[in-house]
Amino acid sequence: MDHLAAILPVMLAFSDKSMRYIGAGVAIGVGGLGPAIAIGMLAAKAMEALGRNPEAQSVISGQMLLAIVFAEAIAIYALVVAIMIGFIF
Repeated sequence: MDHLAAILPVMLAFSDKSMRYIGAGVAIGVGGLGPAIAIGMLAAKAMEALGRNPEAQSVISGQMLLAIVFAEAIAIYALVVAIMIGFIF
């Protein structure tokens, strides 16, 4: 309980503006984590598929790029939300 009493005045010292920036940072951090994991998994599975069937390179590459674009769109949405939190709200 003594630890909470020591931390509480520090937490109350944050201003509204600083909390917005912390929220924007958390939004872009969490929003970028999912697409980063998805793109890594997509690339790994595409390389595995190319190793098994090299003749299907054009089909696999096209579908992989389309899936990466969709995953990046989610990261762009997170960026827009973070900008809105930081500067508009």
